[in-house]
Amino acid sequence: MAYANCSLKVNRELLDPSFESYRLSLDTIPCYSVELDAAVAEVKLKDSQYTLDHMKAFGMYNYLHIDPWYEESVYFIDCKGRVLNQTVTLDTALGKPREMFRITLDPSSCAGERVCPSLSLTSASGAALSDGAGRLILLRTSKRGESSHLKWEPVFSESLGEPFTILHSVSHVQSGVHIVEVLLLRVQKDPSDTMGSGFYTSLEWVTVDNSSGEEKKYGVRKRRVMKGKSVPHYAALEPQGKGLMVASERPFSFKEVDGVPLEETAAEDMEVENSDPIYFWQQTEEDLTVCVRLPEGTSKDDICFNLSADGMSVGVRGYAPLLQGQLFAPVDPQASVWTITDNKSLEVTLQKRSEGPQWSELVLGDRRGEYIFSEEQTSQLHQRLAHLTAEQLNANPDKDKPPCNAQELEECDGFPEDSSTLMRFDGTTLKPTHVVNLGSHQYLFSVDINTGEMPVFCLRHDVDALLWQPRPEQLEEKWEHIATFNALGYVQASKRDKKFATCAPNFSYSSLAECVRRVFIYRQPSPVDTQLFNRKLGRQVGQVAKQQVASLESTETVLGFRATNERLFVLTCSKLFILKVNN
Repeated sequence: MAYANCSLKVNRELLDPSFESYRLSLDTIPCYSVELDAAVAEVKLKDSQYTLDHMKAFGMYNYLHIDPWYEESVYFIDCKGRVLNQTVTLDTALGKPREMFRITLDPSSCAGERVCPSLSLTSASGAALSDGAGRLILLRTSKRGESSHLKWEPVFSESLGEPFTILHSVSHVQSGVHIVEVLLLRVQKDPSDTMGSGFYTSLEWVTVDNSSGEEKKYGVRKRRVMKGKSVPHYAALEPQGKGLMVASERPFSFKEVDGVPLEETAAEDMEVENSDPIYFWQQTEEDLTVCVRLPEGTSKDDICFNLSADGMSVGVRGYAPLLQGQLFAPVDPQASVWTITDNKSLEVTLQKRSEGPQWSELVLGDRRGEYIFSEEQTSQLHQRLAHLTAEQLNANPDKDKPPCNAQELEECDGFPEDSSTLMRFDGTTLKPTHVVNLGSHQYLFSVDINTGEMPVFCLRHDVDALLWQPRPEQLEEKWEHIATFNALGYVQASKRDKKFATCAPNFSYSSLAECVRRVFIYRQPSPVDTQLFNRKLGRQVGQVAKQQVASLESTETVLGFRATNERLFVLTCSKLFILKVNN
């Protein structure tokens, strides 16, 4: 089954090309705090957890969990194993956090390595909990907003192997059976990886249900494991458990089902990295030339060729398309031609609509081709890089462009071998159905907007930050651009101490939290009460986007950071801060 190469289509109506900058506002942000009677259950990384993946997965973990079903309600776990809830109705009358459940740790499980305990709210009346030692607990919470005084009741508790954190969970009913889907994250040792970090990342998709017919008796129905070589930026299950979406630097693939290894498929459309290129291409400032390999015995009448300004499809009658998808940039279909050469390959000449810009790829997300440099391009490239080579290593470091000294490079200076991809996997076949090459679109954060939909993720596009809502029910456009934060992509890159980023569910503001003390708030443009005049541009300013800075009265590390439409919640080891952002 071949997957579809897709792209993220930006809604131009949500962009503001006239946006200038954020204006620093000195308006004070009311800040309230609650003293915790026990420290947050922070788990420090051990010497054996030394890789960047361990830091991403556990060192940067967000210990604060927001309830998307009930506004202004957050949860966290303290060092006594208590799941605590703080619900705000009046900022000036904050009570102590209420205990909802207490984790009972098995003494034998405390001896080995542990990770941070984690919580995921599966529905308006259910939750999934990890004790950080490998045990998964499913809880019946009742309707939390209406029965906030009731303790949570466990309906399932089972050890699932090595310690994990919960990335996402959903709950649904199918044929009268209540089903809970949970996505677990582990960083595990890889004995076969002797040249790398020695670890790999696994995502386990666990399905738990009460198919036995007894209301309180739940059991594991299915366990599916996928593996990769990087911690995913984003991973979430579809609402009805029909699929899974993963965004990561390195690709993931399913390896096991219920402990049984999956057979490695040798399908040409899935193992493209290990096969010979299907096509070759080169370009000039005006046009591109593409050579596509054809099966033996192919005649002109067998060719299926379709070309539009933005897309191309090349195939042979009776076969799956050899090359199909959205082009990197628009072309002129009327000036483009194709022909079959003597060596039985299809040669396509594409006329660029805009001369000059070089294409980084032919079809977005398609890696089955090989780019060939022309002699002129090779010569130009050698000239541009000449200052990086010399007979002697670092021969003259005082020059304007000193030669590169490879011995000064560290591992973090290297580029990842694989560019980031966003993939949608089918829950039945466990194969990818849609793939997006994210390229240079840096992942920023994810947030729950609507309880019936998957979490939204935010990517940097040029200087802006764009929010994307997964739409798994749609056949083609699986991701929709729903909001934009102007210049946030540029702004966040300058915050070297940034630890967390988030936004309000109604998109009224975005916010960044540093490791210690400072919180930055960036509001959407709003009309001004007085007349302002931009002297540089010579025009009146009708809207202003405000930036505000809050400084917490604490020197402790920020462990959790969440936003609602009205408030920001900031968690440290001994305090919970509440910032009143909107009235």
